[in-house]
Amino acid sequence: MQSPKSPAARRRQQSHDVLRRSPVACERCRRRKQKCLGTPPYPCAGCNDGGHSCVYSESEKRISVPESYLLRLQSQARAAGTRVHDGMPSPAETTATEVEWAFPGTDNWVLCRPGQYHYMGNSSSTYIANRLNPTTETLAWHNYPHYEDTSWLRRPPLMPEMPQLPPFDFAKRLYAAQHAYIGTIFSFLDEHSFHQRLKHVYASPPDPNSRDDCLVYCQILLVFAFGQMYSVNQWTGNEGPPGFHYFKHALQFLPDAREDGSILFAEVLAYVAYYMQTINRRDSAYLYIGLALRMAISLGLHQEVLDQEMDAYERERRRRLWWSTYSLERLLCVTSGHPISISDDDIDVMLPSPVDGEDPKRAAVLRNYTLLSRILGRIGQDIYRKRRQSGTSLSASIQNIMKSLSEWFAQLPPEVRLDPATDLDRPLSREVVSTYLHYYHCINMTARPLLLYAVQRQMAANAAHGQKTAARWEDGLSPDVVSIIDNAIAAARSSTSILNAASKYNRVATYGFIDGEQAFSAALLLVMVNIAFPYREMNAAAMDTALQVLQSMAEKGNKYIRACHSLLTKLSAGKKPVSMSAPAQQAETGNSAAGQVWMGADQAAVGQQQAPQEGQQQQMTFNLEGGDDPSVWADVIDSIGIDMDRQWIGMALMREEGLGDNTGTEPAAM
Repeated sequence: MQSPKSPAARRRQQSHDVLRRSPVACERCRRRKQKCLGTPPYPCAGCNDGGHSCVYSESEKRISVPESYLLRLQSQARAAGTRVHDGMPSPAETTATEVEWAFPGTDNWVLCRPGQYHYMGNSSSTYIANRLNPTTETLAWHNYPHYEDTSWLRRPPLMPEMPQLPPFDFAKRLYAAQHAYIGTIFSFLDEHSFHQRLKHVYASPPDPNSRDDCLVYCQILLVFAFGQMYSVNQWTGNEGPPGFHYFKHALQFLPDAREDGSILFAEVLAYVAYYMQTINRRDSAYLYIGLALRMAISLGLHQEVLDQEMDAYERERRRRLWWSTYSLERLLCVTSGHPISISDDDIDVMLPSPVDGEDPKRAAVLRNYTLLSRILGRIGQDIYRKRRQSGTSLSASIQNIMKSLSEWFAQLPPEVRLDPATDLDRPLSREVVSTYLHYYHCINMTARPLLLYAVQRQMAANAAHGQKTAARWEDGLSPDVVSIIDNAIAAARSSTSILNAASKYNRVATYGFIDGEQAFSAALLLVMVNIAFPYREMNAAAMDTALQVLQSMAEKGNKYIRACHSLLTKLSAGKKPVSMSAPAQQAETGNSAAGQVWMGADQAAVGQQQAPQEGQQQQMTFNLEGGDDPSVWADVIDSIGIDMDRQWIGMALMREEGLGDNTGTEPAAM
């Protein structure tokens, strides 16, 4: 007679008959990621056969849910009066039997010992190990060196030299001055934090052995430097531009890059990068903005934090610092021809949004400026990056970017819009000036390869005709290409009109890198048009105005802009206006009523070359389905060797005019 089987034997027999997973797995099988065939409280077959202790513990389910479902649950919880912290259920209100929300990427975050979050990418070995063997223990060790003594990182315990501080009330005015130009489009320091840190600086001397104390003093001195630069707005002495005295002292407090990163550290590095650019130390600016961006990435600012304990203010501060550093990095890299440092595909953080008690316009400006910076990054990557590309891909890139710019303008909120019929005759707000100049600059940079091709092509035609009148530059180009170039010319006229209106109220930053860059870019485009294309009074008048804006900045002490103005003046003076042929004059008749100012995007349907009327704010619409001559786009590709290098453009035009050997002035050598 066969002896009865033990319970373990019966379970093993069942496991051979039906291979199934137990509803509750033991801890050992769960760690090993293998099927568990046991039934509590009896040990599973795997543990029993191996002689291991088999322990079952209650575990929570981890499920992923659509964001819309989560938002609906949050809304229902608020309606029911359930206590919710930062839009998420409080841990105190959950039990072991409830669902634990598992968000994608939550296990990428590491809370280190100073209370600072760090991001751990999916390719990190530590991340993989933690996924294989989840643990509740902190992974802070991942971000610290083996040798924990960090005293060697500190500078020698010498007191940095402190400059004489301005009166307390005047210091607040310096903050307001720099905020008008910088703080409206970037968010490196809010007013509340500034006042707290300002009181600290005036209350006690700096502690050279404290990294955060040095950063606070460095940041406050940088604010003074920018505030004085924008307040005085012209050269006043022999020690550099206004505010340079504060800047030199601020660098004495800047910790070494070997120090641990922090949000405050990233803010300070971005300030330093921007000031370096204003004094035309481009390489230094590029290095410092790279440090700021990489520190922001190491802190995980490029990813949304899902920590339930983080309040809404701190969460928004992280977002705004990230996008501000992002925008500044895009501006510095793309306008200098450098590759961008991070792809948009690697960024997963929300755009700036309003916070309680704040003017909604503040977030609207930051958000729309950021969206333009995204498009500018695409311009650098898709149009100017050195790579093999066909005429078809270049055409598609330009068309897609122009479409994105059109969509951006269409969604621009009313509080950021500019009415050219009335606003140009009164003081303009700096945030509106900055936003529109950024928009026109993006149009300019997108169309520049096409315009440069058309200019070189037309100059060759002009030389062939000698003193005779030249044909229309549009002949031989598709309506789509002509429409894009027309929009770029109109955008340059609009940039000039805004800069001219702002200069009347001393609201053009003499040493502002962005103002100088965009003023030069618009003037360069208009000079190119006027020396190559048939004469049009509105373009000639806009060019003269653009040169006057540059001259004003040069006369106030900006040596770099002085060199740029000198170059463009020689180019424009060395070329006589080209008269139109009779057919061209007839074609131009329909545009004789066109105004000087254009504030929106031209609604130029394919085949229509009408210039926008004064005061129009319309949306660009293109029917760009092909039809361009492939050889045209091949020639356009050949003309892109510039990577937005302004010296190359200037020297290329000078060679065309035979001026290359006579100037002795190179704009990029400052």
